[in-house]
Amino acid sequence: MTHGMRTDTHSPHFDGDGNWRDTATRYALVPLRIFLGVTFVYAGLDKLTDSAFMKDSGAGSIGDMMRAVRDSSAIPAMVDMALESPVAFGYAIALGELAVGIGALLGLFTRLAALGGALISLSLWLTVSWASDPYYYGNDLPYLMAWTPLVLAGAPLLSVDAALRTRRRRRTGE
Repeated sequence: MTHGMRTDTHSPHFDGDGNWRDTATRYALVPLRIFLGVTFVYAGLDKLTDSAFMKDSGAGSIGDMMRAVRDSSAIPAMVDMALESPVAFGYAIALGELAVGIGALLGLFTRLAALGGALISLSLWLTVSWASDPYYYGNDLPYLMAWTPLVLAGAPLLSVDAALRTRRRRRTGE
């Protein structure tokens, strides 16, 4: 094999030339998937198990948090929608984070999970962390950007998606 581009993109080992760059490139999204998956599973579980968070009002509640950010958010109408039923909104965010995190970790419907993660991050950026000054102090925008490569590339390795794709190819004889 020459030192050019490899065509066997699913081989997880080094070639005879020791081309570790190709291997590193193929696995580059795996640490991102693990980080985002673990973080979103943790965030979802943290919300679901925090008795103070899942309340209309009170210290640490989703209701008080949404009321506190309403006037500084980019889209106050979005916060108003959440405030119609803060507890239901809190459960929706928590369960969404949990589903997105599990999807990312398993590599199951990865693009869809990543899109969900990006949408959660976008909505939190436009509401909760919008007033961060300078903007890079807010954590939701970097999460939005971190989901983008997974929306575009999915999980081509070490994932349920890849296993299903391989199974389909074997079954159809490709």
